[in-house]
Amino acid sequence: MMEDRRRSGDQDHLPKTIDESDEETAMSWGTLGTLRPYPNFQSDKDVIAIHNAIAKKDLTVLVKILTNRTNSQRQRIATTFDEASQKDLPTCLKKVLSGDLEDIMLELLLPPLQHEARRLQQAMAGLGTNEETLLEILCTRSSRHLKQVQAAYKQMYKKDLEKELRAETSGDFLKLVVALLNKEDVASNVERDVQALTASLKPKKPDADVWIDILTSRGSQHLNKVFMVLELLSGQVLEDVIERQFSGDFRMGLQVLVQCIKSPDTYIAKRLTSMKAPIVQSILIAHCEEDLLCIRVAFLKLTGTSLYTTLQKHFKGNYLQALLALCGAED
Repeated sequence: MMEDRRRSGDQDHLPKTIDESDEETAMSWGTLGTLRPYPNFQSDKDVIAIHNAIAKKDLTVLVKILTNRTNSQRQRIATTFDEASQKDLPTCLKKVLSGDLEDIMLELLLPPLQHEARRLQQAMAGLGTNEETLLEILCTRSSRHLKQVQAAYKQMYKKDLEKELRAETSGDFLKLVVALLNKEDVASNVERDVQALTASLKPKKPDADVWIDILTSRGSQHLNKVFMVLELLSGQVLEDVIERQFSGDFRMGLQVLVQCIKSPDTYIAKRLTSMKAPIVQSILIAHCEEDLLCIRVAFLKLTGTSLYTTLQKHFKGNYLQALLALCGAED
Protein backbone atom coordinates (compact mmCIF):
# COMPACT_ATOMS: atom_id res chain seq x y z
CA MET A 1 0.00 0.00 0.00
CA MET A 2 2.04 2.93 1.27
CA GLU A 3 5.39 3.87 -0.27
CA ASP A 4 7.09 3.01 2.96
CA ARG A 5 10.75 3.99 3.30
CA ARG A 6 11.20 1.77 6.36
CA ARG A 7 13.47 -1.18 5.73
CA SER A 8 11.88 -4.61 5.97
CA GLY A 9 14.71 -7.05 5.26
CA ASP A 10 15.55 -10.02 7.47
CA GLN A 11 18.64 -9.74 9.60
CA ASP A 12 21.38 -12.28 9.05
CA HIS A 13 21.87 -14.10 12.34
CA LEU A 14 25.20 -15.63 11.31
CA PRO A 15 28.48 -13.90 12.15
CA LYS A 16 29.65 -11.60 9.36
CA THR A 17 33.07 -11.55 7.84
CA ILE A 18 35.15 -8.40 8.12
CA ASP A 19 34.28 -7.53 4.53
CA GLU A 20 30.55 -7.83 5.26
CA SER A 21 30.93 -5.59 8.30
CA ASP A 22 32.69 -3.00 6.14
CA GLU A 23 29.89 -3.22 3.58
CA GLU A 24 27.30 -2.61 6.31
CA THR A 25 29.21 0.49 7.42
CA ALA A 26 29.38 1.81 3.88
CA MET A 27 25.67 1.24 3.29
CA SER A 28 24.66 3.02 6.48
CA TRP A 29 25.75 6.46 5.29
CA GLY A 30 22.88 8.42 3.89
CA THR A 31 20.23 6.61 5.91
CA LEU A 32 17.80 8.45 8.17
CA GLY A 33 18.68 6.40 11.23
CA THR A 34 20.49 7.59 14.36
CA LEU A 35 22.44 4.40 15.07
CA ARG A 36 25.31 3.53 12.73
CA PRO A 37 27.55 0.43 12.68
CA TYR A 38 30.22 0.62 15.37
CA PRO A 39 33.62 1.15 13.68
CA ASN A 40 36.28 -1.55 14.01
CA PHE A 41 33.66 -3.84 15.51
CA GLN A 42 34.98 -7.08 16.99
CA SER A 43 32.40 -9.28 18.64
CA ASP A 44 34.94 -11.27 20.65
CA LYS A 45 36.25 -8.12 22.37
CA ASP A 46 32.71 -6.99 23.15
CA VAL A 47 31.87 -10.41 24.57
CA ILE A 48 34.85 -10.27 26.93
CA ALA A 49 33.79 -6.80 28.10
CA ILE A 50 30.18 -7.91 28.55
CA HIS A 51 31.22 -11.04 30.45
CA ASN A 52 33.35 -8.95 32.85
CA ALA A 53 30.56 -6.36 33.22
CA ILE A 54 28.04 -9.07 34.14
CA ALA A 55 30.46 -10.49 36.71
CA LYS A 56 31.00 -7.03 38.25
CA LYS A 57 27.35 -5.96 37.73
CA ASP A 58 28.66 -2.96 35.82
CA LEU A 59 25.44 -1.83 34.16
CA THR A 60 27.04 1.25 32.62
CA VAL A 61 29.32 -0.88 30.45
CA LEU A 62 26.46 -3.14 29.38
CA VAL A 63 24.39 -0.13 28.31
CA LYS A 64 27.31 1.51 26.52
CA ILE A 65 28.05 -1.57 24.42
CA LEU A 66 24.57 -2.80 23.55
CA THR A 67 23.12 0.62 22.68
CA ASN A 68 26.06 1.59 20.47
CA ARG A 69 25.96 -1.45 18.20
CA THR A 70 23.56 -2.05 15.31
CA ASN A 71 21.13 -4.93 15.51
CA SER A 72 23.24 -7.13 13.24
CA GLN A 73 26.26 -6.42 15.43
CA ARG A 74 24.25 -7.30 18.55
CA GLN A 75 23.23 -10.60 16.91
CA ARG A 76 26.92 -11.38 16.35
CA ILE A 77 27.67 -10.52 19.99
CA ALA A 78 24.90 -12.85 21.20
CA THR A 79 26.14 -15.69 18.97
CA THR A 80 29.78 -15.22 20.01
CA PHE A 81 28.77 -15.03 23.70
CA ASP A 82 26.88 -18.31 23.41
CA GLU A 83 29.77 -20.03 21.60
CA ALA A 84 32.39 -18.73 24.05
CA SER A 85 30.54 -19.36 27.31
CA GLN A 86 27.97 -22.01 26.39
CA LYS A 87 25.46 -19.67 27.99
CA ASP A 88 22.56 -17.63 26.62
CA LEU A 89 23.24 -13.87 26.74
CA PRO A 90 19.65 -12.80 27.58
CA THR A 91 19.54 -15.30 30.45
CA CYS A 92 22.82 -13.97 31.84
CA LEU A 93 21.66 -10.35 31.52
CA LYS A 94 18.47 -11.12 33.46
CA LYS A 95 20.59 -12.04 36.48
CA VAL A 96 22.01 -8.52 36.81
CA LEU A 97 19.25 -6.34 35.33
CA SER A 98 15.75 -5.45 36.45
CA GLY A 99 12.82 -3.17 35.63
CA ASP A 100 12.83 -0.93 32.56
CA LEU A 101 16.57 -1.39 32.02
CA GLU A 102 16.15 -5.16 31.80
CA ASP A 103 13.26 -4.71 29.36
CA ILE A 104 15.16 -2.47 26.97
CA MET A 105 18.38 -4.52 27.04
CA LEU A 106 16.49 -7.74 26.22
CA GLU A 107 14.44 -5.97 23.57
CA LEU A 108 17.65 -4.77 21.90
CA LEU A 109 18.76 -8.38 21.45
CA LEU A 110 15.76 -9.32 19.32
CA PRO A 111 16.20 -9.30 15.52
CA PRO A 112 13.95 -6.60 13.93
CA LEU A 113 11.21 -8.89 12.62
CA GLN A 114 11.03 -10.82 15.89
CA HIS A 115 10.92 -7.50 17.72
CA GLU A 116 7.82 -6.40 15.83
CA ALA A 117 6.21 -9.84 16.12
CA ARG A 118 6.73 -9.69 19.88
CA ARG A 119 5.21 -6.20 20.06
CA LEU A 120 2.12 -7.46 18.24
CA GLN A 121 1.88 -10.51 20.51
CA GLN A 122 2.16 -8.38 23.64
CA ALA A 123 -0.49 -5.98 22.30
CA MET A 124 -2.93 -8.89 22.22
CA ALA A 125 -1.81 -10.66 25.41
CA GLY A 126 -3.78 -10.56 28.66
CA LEU A 127 -7.01 -8.72 29.24
CA GLY A 128 -7.92 -6.27 26.49
CA THR A 129 -6.05 -5.37 23.36
CA ASN A 130 -3.60 -2.51 22.84
CA GLU A 131 -5.18 -1.20 19.64
CA GLU A 132 -2.73 1.70 19.30
CA THR A 133 0.30 -0.59 19.10
CA LEU A 134 -1.45 -2.84 16.57
CA LEU A 135 -2.30 0.19 14.45
CA GLU A 136 1.15 1.76 14.74
CA ILE A 137 2.76 -1.31 13.19
CA LEU A 138 0.02 -2.23 10.71
CA CYS A 139 -0.42 1.34 9.43
CA THR A 140 3.24 2.32 9.07
CA ARG A 141 4.76 -0.87 7.69
CA SER A 142 4.75 -2.03 4.07
CA SER A 143 2.94 -5.11 2.79
CA ARG A 144 6.24 -6.90 2.20
CA HIS A 145 7.47 -6.11 5.69
CA LEU A 146 4.23 -7.32 7.29
CA LYS A 147 4.44 -10.63 5.44
CA GLN A 148 7.89 -11.10 6.97
CA VAL A 149 6.55 -10.18 10.41
CA GLN A 150 3.77 -12.76 9.98
CA ALA A 151 6.37 -15.42 9.22
CA ALA A 152 8.41 -14.40 12.29
CA TYR A 153 5.26 -14.50 14.44
CA LYS A 154 4.47 -18.02 13.21
CA GLN A 155 8.01 -19.16 13.98
CA MET A 156 8.06 -17.60 17.46
CA TYR A 157 4.58 -18.42 18.73
CA LYS A 158 3.45 -21.31 16.49
CA LYS A 159 0.29 -19.35 15.76
CA ASP A 160 -1.11 -17.53 12.75
CA LEU A 161 -1.07 -13.75 13.22
CA GLU A 162 -4.23 -13.13 11.20
CA LYS A 163 -6.15 -15.72 13.24
CA GLU A 164 -4.90 -14.11 16.43
CA LEU A 165 -6.08 -10.67 15.25
CA ARG A 166 -9.47 -12.09 14.36
CA ALA A 167 -9.78 -13.63 17.84
CA GLU A 168 -8.82 -10.38 19.60
CA THR A 169 -10.86 -7.85 17.59
CA SER A 170 -14.39 -7.61 16.23
CA GLY A 171 -16.73 -5.81 13.85
CA ASP A 172 -15.45 -3.18 11.44
CA PHE A 173 -12.25 -2.78 13.43
CA LEU A 174 -11.49 -6.46 12.81
CA LYS A 175 -12.05 -5.93 9.08
CA LEU A 176 -9.71 -2.94 9.14
CA VAL A 177 -6.78 -4.62 10.91
CA VAL A 178 -7.02 -7.74 8.74
CA ALA A 179 -7.12 -5.57 5.59
CA LEU A 180 -4.06 -3.65 6.84
CA LEU A 181 -2.21 -6.90 7.50
CA ASN A 182 -2.92 -7.97 3.91
CA LYS A 183 -2.72 -4.52 2.31
CA GLU A 184 -2.32 -4.14 -1.43
CA ASP A 185 -1.64 -1.36 -3.93
CA VAL A 186 -4.45 -1.37 -6.49
CA ALA A 187 -4.54 1.14 -9.34
CA SER A 188 -7.43 3.61 -9.29
CA ASN A 189 -8.14 7.26 -10.04
CA VAL A 190 -8.72 10.09 -7.62
CA GLU A 191 -12.16 11.11 -8.87
CA ARG A 192 -13.57 7.58 -8.64
CA ASP A 193 -12.29 7.10 -5.06
CA VAL A 194 -13.56 10.52 -3.95
CA GLN A 195 -17.02 9.71 -5.35
CA ALA A 196 -17.07 6.30 -3.66
CA LEU A 197 -16.01 7.65 -0.27
CA THR A 198 -18.48 10.56 -0.47
CA ALA A 199 -21.35 8.27 -1.46
CA SER A 200 -20.54 5.88 1.39
CA LEU A 201 -21.32 8.63 3.92
CA LYS A 202 -24.82 9.43 2.60
CA PRO A 203 -26.75 6.51 4.16
CA LYS A 204 -27.83 6.80 7.79
CA LYS A 205 -25.21 4.16 8.60
CA PRO A 206 -22.00 4.97 6.66
CA ASP A 207 -20.51 2.10 4.66
CA ALA A 208 -17.31 1.20 6.50
CA ASP A 209 -16.34 -1.42 3.91
CA VAL A 210 -15.75 1.26 1.25
CA TRP A 211 -13.35 3.15 3.51
CA ILE A 212 -11.52 -0.04 4.47
CA ASP A 213 -11.17 -1.14 0.86
CA ILE A 214 -9.86 2.16 -0.50
CA LEU A 215 -7.61 3.19 2.39
CA THR A 216 -5.86 -0.21 2.55
CA SER A 217 -5.42 -0.80 -1.17
CA ARG A 218 -3.97 2.43 -2.57
CA GLY A 219 -0.57 4.09 -2.42
CA SER A 220 -0.02 7.01 -0.05
CA GLN A 221 0.64 9.50 -2.86
CA HIS A 222 -2.71 8.65 -4.46
CA LEU A 223 -4.55 8.71 -1.13
CA ASN A 224 -3.17 12.10 -0.17
CA LYS A 225 -4.64 13.49 -3.39
CA VAL A 226 -7.97 11.86 -2.51
CA PHE A 227 -7.82 13.36 1.00
CA MET A 228 -7.07 16.82 -0.37
CA VAL A 229 -10.17 16.74 -2.60
CA LEU A 230 -12.37 15.35 0.18
CA GLU A 231 -11.22 18.09 2.55
CA LEU A 232 -11.85 20.78 -0.06
CA LEU A 233 -15.36 19.45 -0.70
CA SER A 234 -16.27 19.10 2.99
CA GLY A 235 -14.43 22.14 4.33
CA GLN A 236 -13.07 19.94 7.14
CA VAL A 237 -9.94 17.92 7.81
CA LEU A 238 -10.62 14.27 7.14
CA GLU A 239 -10.07 13.23 10.74
CA ASP A 240 -13.01 15.45 11.76
CA VAL A 241 -15.23 13.90 9.08
CA ILE A 242 -14.36 10.46 10.43
CA GLU A 243 -15.01 11.65 14.01
CA ARG A 244 -18.52 12.68 13.06
CA GLN A 245 -19.43 9.70 10.86
CA PHE A 246 -18.01 6.68 12.68
CA SER A 247 -17.63 5.44 16.26
CA GLY A 248 -15.66 3.20 18.59
CA ASP A 249 -12.41 1.41 17.77
CA PHE A 250 -13.12 1.61 14.05
CA ARG A 251 -13.26 5.40 14.19
CA MET A 252 -9.98 5.48 16.09
CA GLY A 253 -8.43 3.03 13.62
CA LEU A 254 -9.46 5.07 10.58
CA GLN A 255 -8.15 8.28 12.15
CA VAL A 256 -4.78 6.66 12.89
CA LEU A 257 -4.60 5.26 9.36
CA VAL A 258 -5.32 8.67 7.83
CA GLN A 259 -2.65 10.28 10.04
CA CYS A 260 -0.12 7.62 8.99
CA ILE A 261 -0.92 8.08 5.30
CA LYS A 262 -0.50 11.84 5.64
CA SER A 263 2.68 11.68 7.76
CA PRO A 264 3.85 8.50 9.50
CA ASP A 265 6.67 10.44 11.19
CA THR A 266 4.19 12.82 12.81
CA TYR A 267 1.98 9.98 14.01
CA ILE A 268 4.92 8.15 15.61
CA ALA A 269 6.10 11.43 17.15
CA LYS A 270 2.64 11.78 18.73
CA ARG A 271 3.00 8.28 20.16
CA LEU A 272 6.30 9.31 21.74
CA THR A 273 4.72 12.29 23.51
CA SER A 274 3.12 9.85 25.96
CA MET A 275 6.63 9.27 27.39
CA LYS A 276 5.51 5.82 28.54
CA ALA A 277 8.61 3.64 28.82
CA PRO A 278 7.35 0.60 26.83
CA ILE A 279 6.16 2.79 23.94
CA VAL A 280 9.24 4.99 23.86
CA GLN A 281 11.83 2.21 23.99
CA SER A 282 10.02 0.05 21.41
CA ILE A 283 9.74 2.92 18.93
CA LEU A 284 13.37 3.99 19.40
CA ILE A 285 14.58 0.41 18.91
CA ALA A 286 12.36 -0.13 15.86
CA HIS A 287 13.36 3.10 14.11
CA CYS A 288 16.89 3.99 15.24
CA GLU A 289 18.46 2.36 12.18
CA GLU A 290 15.76 3.48 9.74
CA ASP A 291 14.17 6.91 10.06
CA LEU A 292 14.45 8.20 13.62
CA LEU A 293 15.99 11.44 12.37
CA CYS A 294 12.69 12.23 10.60
CA ILE A 295 10.70 11.30 13.70
CA ARG A 296 12.91 13.59 15.81
CA VAL A 297 12.20 16.49 13.44
CA ALA A 298 8.45 15.77 13.63
CA PHE A 299 8.63 15.58 17.44
CA LEU A 300 10.37 18.96 17.66
CA LYS A 301 7.82 20.54 15.31
CA LEU A 302 4.94 18.97 17.24
CA THR A 303 6.05 19.81 20.80
CA GLY A 304 8.52 22.67 20.45
CA THR A 305 11.07 20.62 22.41
CA SER A 306 13.60 18.11 21.13
CA LEU A 307 13.11 14.42 21.82
CA TYR A 308 16.57 14.29 23.42
CA THR A 309 15.67 16.99 25.95
CA THR A 310 12.22 15.53 26.62
CA LEU A 311 13.67 12.12 27.44
CA GLN A 312 15.92 13.74 30.06
CA LYS A 313 12.87 15.26 31.76
CA HIS A 314 11.07 11.93 32.13
CA PHE A 315 13.72 9.24 32.71
CA LYS A 316 16.94 8.81 34.65
CA GLY A 317 19.95 6.64 35.30
CA ASN A 318 21.19 3.90 33.01
CA TYR A 319 17.75 3.57 31.43
CA LEU A 320 17.93 7.22 30.34
CA GLN A 321 21.44 6.68 28.94
CA ALA A 322 20.15 3.76 26.87
CA LEU A 323 17.34 5.87 25.42
CA LEU A 324 19.65 8.79 24.69
CA ALA A 325 22.12 6.54 22.87
CA LEU A 326 19.33 5.31 20.59
CA CYS A 327 17.91 8.82 20.14
CA GLY A 328 21.32 9.95 18.94
CA ALA A 329 21.71 13.64 19.69
CA GLU A 330 20.12 16.99 20.50
CA ASP A 331 18.20 18.80 17.74
